[in-house]
Amino acid sequence: MKAVTYAEYGIPEDVLTITEVPVPKVGAGEVRIAVKAAAVNPVDWKIMAGYLDGMTNVQWPVIPGWDVAGVIEAVGTDVPDYQVGDEVMAYGRKDWLSQGSFAEKMTLPVRTLARKPASLSWEQAAALPLAGLTAFQTLRRLGVGEGDTVLIHGASGGVGSYGVQIARALGARVIGAASEARQDRVREFGGEPVVYGDGLVEQVRALAPEGVTVVADYAGGAVEQTVQVLAEGGRHGSIADPSVVGHGGESMWVHPDHDDLAELGAMVERGQIRVDLAHTLPLERAAEAYRMSFEGRAGGKIAITVAGA
Repeated sequence: MKAVTYAEYGIPEDVLTITEVPVPKVGAGEVRIAVKAAAVNPVDWKIMAGYLDGMTNVQWPVIPGWDVAGVIEAVGTDVPDYQVGDEVMAYGRKDWLSQGSFAEKMTLPVRTLARKPASLSWEQAAALPLAGLTAFQTLRRLGVGEGDTVLIHGASGGVGSYGVQIARALGARVIGAASEARQDRVREFGGEPVVYGDGLVEQVRALAPEGVTVVADYAGGAVEQTVQVLAEGGRHGSIADPSVVGHGGESMWVHPDHDDLAELGAMVERGQIRVDLAHTLPLERAAEAYRMSFEGRAGGKIAITVAGA
């Protein structure tokens, strides 16, 4: 089968190549998916560059990609809930870094899967799992609900845009910190925009004089501002800044979960979450897609269409 692979750490343009690799075998509790689409996430190029080498086991060559949407073409032993032909999506992170979603086929344990929302295209479905789960799981751990006022750092990004929508769906008021150029994007998703950087504390306090009850940091580098706007007894966490632990917050990391992903799909079908897809590129342009993500110029999620799947 055709796949994008890399055999050493480096930048996408230098290390990525299109190669022929064996079709993966289907183990117990697994399915094999004919991949229709994958999606790019910043963690992909960070892994590719070797930044996470201290926490990832690698089997070379690596097929990148954790987000996937496709059709089940084979099921392993003890898979009662899925059958051949089912349309699914997944946050397909495995214990070893090896077989990712930038390929014509991918095997995954069923605990990572959920059914694809009928209202989404393949590319939209692929763009939901990792970023959507990150927002959903962090907000749930922070106990977001009715009556909360939530500040989201990085509110216009891939995770943050889902965070704004999910927090709103949970009944919270949302203030979203983003660049000057992306204030309208925060408004589109139901948030009250503020400009990050100097003056952020004053902007937030103008909107919420008593402080915010929750801060979800999806950008990093904002812990000092966070503690200045947090109301007494408030909760905060970050996916990008472990130093929050020293300021009473939680350092968080997303994990695959069938139930959470299924709930995200249900929120999509109820019209509570919109998947904002900015670019769709073919598998052969994977390096370009990663470059766009690295440079922060995507303006939304980037999906990869796998032709011929």
